[in-house]
Amino acid sequence: MKKTEVRIGGEYYANVTNRKVVVRIDAENSSGGWDATNLTTNKKVRIKSAQRLLGSARQTPAVESAEPSTPTRAVKRVKKAKATNVDHGEKKLSCVKAALQVLADSPGPMNAQEMIAAMTEAGLWESPGGKTPHATLYSAILREMKKGDESRFIKTERGRFTARA
Repeated sequence: MKKTEVRIGGEYYANVTNRKVVVRIDAENSSGGWDATNLTTNKKVRIKSAQRLLGSARQTPAVESAEPSTPTRAVKRVKKAKATNVDHGEKKLSCVKAALQVLADSPGPMNAQEMIAAMTEAGLWESPGGKTPHATLYSAILREMKKGDESRFIKTERGRFTARA
């Protein structure tokens, strides 16, 4: 928006803390910009430049009172939660579980890079884009080994692991 288009008492969409909210311009600030009220939280905010204002908000009071913003957000969250719970497809193996499966099938101990290569070849697990999946796997195995006797891995020598029988 342009500075000349902003009117005192007008309601506008604005970027406040990286969110698009409706604000009412209350007054012009002596340091530049405007003093406004965030209509979602009823808190005072300062709009430093017209670039923060995205456009005029043309909402009637009847629409605002009929549909408050909080229940709408709750409904959206419920819909997202239902969508994730409804997923009935095959669940992918985690990196650690795939490593256990590879170690169980291998005749001897393996290092992290060998495990990653075997998991990829077998189609059990594939890195989602990380540059060093072997380092991530190695770290996860070391965290698992802190459990002591409950650990699913055994360290046979430096950098080599096998699955606990």
